Amino acid sequence: MPEEAGEAEPFTRDGLRPVCGICPSLRFPGGGFDVVERPSRECPFDAETGFRFTAGGVPVCVHPERVGLPAAPYATEGLPLPWLAPPPSERAGFVGWFRAALTAAPPDACSQVIEQAAAFLRAEDPQVDVAAMLREALS
Repeated sequence: MPEEAGEAEPFTRDGLRPVCGICPSLRFPGGGFDVVERPSRECPFDAETGFRFTAGGVPVCVHPERVGLPAAPYATEGLPLPWLAPPPSERAGFVGWFRAALTAAPPDACSQVIEQAAAFLRAEDPQVDVAAMLREALS
């Protein structure tokens, strides 16, 4: 099971994400729970703890749009949070990576995502207008 809240900051601690009162993001750090598209039998609600869990006992958030994370088995598979994942190796995956990373990133990590994106774009084409490419990726 993921770390308890006392060992790391809960993912949702700033009040900026409109999560449910029983969301595991209020208790566990980012990466300490999975995110799925919607409630299902694969992650039943446990009335005793107030959470949904995978069959393996990992807490699950069922509202990716509220928690601000794309659906993924972060805790189950040890996946990096979107803004901590490296940029793709090819330009074809850049827009998806950039949008997911910037949307999910906490405010203090946004500049790091933009710097990574700019470095990726410059490595692809040293003459690129980075600001124009980033605007295009977000439109």
